[in-house]
Amino acid sequence: MIRRLSVVDRSRTREGHPAPQALRDTVELARHAERLGYHRFWVSEHHSVPGVAGSAPTVLAAAVAGATRRIRVGTGGLMLPNHRPLVVAEQFGVLESLFPGRIDMGLGRSVGFTGGIRRALGRDTDDADRFEEQLAELLGWLDGTQRAHPEVHARPAEGLSVPAFVLATGEGARIAARAGLPLVVGDLRRRDRVAGIVDAYRTGFRPSARHTEPYVVVSGTVAVAATEEEARRILVPEAWSVAYSRTRGSFPPLRPAQEIETLEMTAKERELYEGALAGHIHGTEEKVAAELAEVAALTGADELLVTTSTYDRGALLDSFGRLARLARLTGLEGA
Repeated sequence: MIRRLSVVDRSRTREGHPAPQALRDTVELARHAERLGYHRFWVSEHHSVPGVAGSAPTVLAAAVAGATRRIRVGTGGLMLPNHRPLVVAEQFGVLESLFPGRIDMGLGRSVGFTGGIRRALGRDTDDADRFEEQLAELLGWLDGTQRAHPEVHARPAEGLSVPAFVLATGEGARIAARAGLPLVVGDLRRRDRVAGIVDAYRTGFRPSARHTEPYVVVSGTVAVAATEEEARRILVPEAWSVAYSRTRGSFPPLRPAQEIETLEMTAKERELYEGALAGHIHGTEEKVAAELAEVAALTGADELLVTTSTYDRGALLDSFGRLARLARLTGLEGA
């Protein structure tokens, strides 16, 4: 069993619950995760996605950190090619100054997923290829070693210690290894692929001032309930949203599982829907514990980052509680 558990939340909108409620739900989920003993709570960056409210991760991270008092808070991830490294350093410097010792930088190399979004951001697909260069610049702003702009300082960031993590998209794993930084890799539906990425990262890891040894965070959807069927129903809203997006080109808000289960789907929709349901870790506490033990043995992961989202908030909170219990987390509720 992977003993260190964390959460990343995308602030998914739900049918009948608009974006402002999704953001408030994220903050409340962070409070819940802290009470249960989770290690980190991260938020994500998505632009112009109808079903996702989380577009400004450092702003939302500030709200989460302000509403909690112990859990580490950060981004999973902030897409560095969309931003200037100086501005990112300043933002995390402000966060670390306000919430010392609790802030993480999870960094990704993706750009907007449509041409319209990329044009609105002033970016292109080629900008992702500059991620390694931007990462080095960002770290230089934080530790004061950047020399490209000797008359400029990232205040209040310079000299502060903000842990950086690299998301394993594209070249991300090799970049993390060369930079001597922790790696975040998913998803757990393709465990052999994840294990291969982790092995390559560990083999290529170069010790750095920030980390002398590799550190691996595996991420994926995990749903725990009293029965396997109840756990599967937690997965249904996201699975249908994925199938819908791949047939209609729009990622919609989450719908209740009971509505989705009565839908008449085309053959293509059914295929995509069943495919989106398959492979996730779900079931009773005993079954999930056994699967996570397999993941731990296969990957040697130091940490699990749970990505689960669903329409039924009660079922989601119960799932996180059951997962915390089977991992024997010690939260504020038991303190």
